[in-house]
Amino acid sequence: MKLRKLTALLLAGAMTISMTGCGGNVTEKVNAADKGDAKAETAADTEESDAAQEAGVSDAAVVGEEGDEKLVIWTLAKDLETYAEHYVETHDVQVETVVIEPADYTTKVQTALNGGQKEPDIIVGEPQMLEDFYDAGYFEDLNQAPYNAQDYAGQIVDYVWKVGQDAEGIQRAISYQITPAGLYYRRDIAKEVFGTDDPDEIGKLFADYATILDTAKTLKDHGYRIFASDAEINYFSGDSAWVVNGELNVNQARLDYMDLVVDLYQKDYTAYANQWSTPWYQAMAGEVPILTADIQSYADDSVNVWDAEQFAEATKEMEKTQVFAFGLPSWGVLTLRDNVGETSGNWGVCAGPAYGFGGGTFIGISALSEHKQAAWDFLKWVTLDEETAEWWIEKSEGDTVSLVSVLDKHKDDENPVYGNEKMYAFWLKQAEGIDYSKVTRYDKVINDAWGQACTAVKQGEKNKEEALGEFYDVVESTYPDITVNR
Repeated sequence: MKLRKLTALLLAGAMTISMTGCGGNVTEKVNAADKGDAKAETAADTEESDAAQEAGVSDAAVVGEEGDEKLVIWTLAKDLETYAEHYVETHDVQVETVVIEPADYTTKVQTALNGGQKEPDIIVGEPQMLEDFYDAGYFEDLNQAPYNAQDYAGQIVDYVWKVGQDAEGIQRAISYQITPAGLYYRRDIAKEVFGTDDPDEIGKLFADYATILDTAKTLKDHGYRIFASDAEINYFSGDSAWVVNGELNVNQARLDYMDLVVDLYQKDYTAYANQWSTPWYQAMAGEVPILTADIQSYADDSVNVWDAEQFAEATKEMEKTQVFAFGLPSWGVLTLRDNVGETSGNWGVCAGPAYGFGGGTFIGISALSEHKQAAWDFLKWVTLDEETAEWWIEKSEGDTVSLVSVLDKHKDDENPVYGNEKMYAFWLKQAEGIDYSKVTRYDKVINDAWGQACTAVKQGEKNKEEALGEFYDVVESTYPDITVNR
C-alpha cells in the first residue's frame, strides 16, 4: 500500500455517495434475464455499449496470455492490479484491471451495472459505499452454491467479515486487509517528557478526551505539540452509532469530542499542519514550523503547504517544534515508514480513546458477470489463501491482512521502525474491539456536517449552540426519515 493508495483511501472517505434516481435494481435485471425475459435481455444489451462509453473506463492493465478467459476488475486502488500480476503466474486466465479515481468510482459502477453491462466481473467498495451497493443488487450472493462463503466464516477477522454482509446477513464481499486505528507516537519524546515509551503506558495518556488535553498541555510546556493538527483524532471521534432506532444520537462523547477539537485548535496544542500536506509529512521526520490557524484554514495563503521547496522558504524564520503523535489506521505504518527519515526506530503505536477504523477494500462479484466462477476463484485466492496473504505481507512491506491464521502466525513479528513492537498482534487486538453495528449508511453525510460544526466553533465563526443548530438542520433536511431531538 504505497502513498498513492493512501491518497485513494483518503479521497474515497471524502466522497458523498447517492444511489437515488439510478434506475432499477440490478438483481431485478438478473432475475428477468434468468426467466427468459427477452425484452429485458435486449434492453440490457442495447444499453451496454453506451454504458461502457459513459463510464469512461480507461488505462486498463491487462496481464495473462491472450486467448485465455478474461476477468475484468474495477477497483479504487492499485492493490488489485498487483494481485492480478501475481495471480496470472499460476492461473490460466487473463486479467484486466481498471483503476478508477475514487471521486468517479461510484458513478461509473452505477452507470455500468444499471445499464446492464456484463463487465466488470469484479467490483469493490469501501465500507461507506457498501450498504447502498448491496441494496442496489450490484454484488452476487456469495452464500449460495458454488461459492458457499459461509463455510469460511471465522477465517477472516470478525468485523471485516461482517462489513461484507448485507442487512440480511448474506455475504456479498470480502476484504484482504484490516484497518483498525491507533496512535503512532515518538518513543524518544515519550521518554523525555513522560519517562516511559511503553505502549500500554503511553496509551493511558490518550485514554479519554480530557486526558488527551492534559497530555497536550504537558507536551506544549516541553516545547512539543501533541499532533500535527486537530484532525489526528478523527478516527476516535465517537464510539456510538449516529442513528439509533431512527433517531439522531448526539451523546455526551460527541460533544466532548467537539470540545477537544476546539481546545486543541484554540490553545495552540498542534502544529497546524493539515493532513496530507507537506508539513504533515515533514512532521514525521522531525522538526517542523509551527504554522498559524489562518494558514491551516487557508485564510492566509502566504505559505504553500503543498510545495516542499516553497514551504521551506516561506517558513524558514518561523518557530519550530516536533510532533508527538499521529492518528491513523493500520495502513499508517506504511505512511510513516516512507516518511520518518532519521526518526525510524523511534516510533511506537498505542490504542486511542475509542476503537475505530478507516478504509479497507472489499471485493465482490458483479451480479451481471458472465465469468462468476473465475471471479470467485480470484476473490478467494486474494482473501482466503494463506500463501497469498504471506506473499502480500512481504510484497506490501507491512500491510495488515485479514486472514486470522496468518495474523496469528505473525503475531510475534517485530517491526524495527516501531522499536521492534509486535504490530500484527496489536492490530488484531484493536480489530477485535471494533463494533461494526455502530456504522450506519448515514455516517458520511453526518460526519461531514459534524466536522463543519466543529470547524465553525473552533475558528470562532459560530458559538457551540449555533453550530449545533446548523448541524441539526443539515441532518433533518438531508434525512427527513431521521428524528432529530434538539
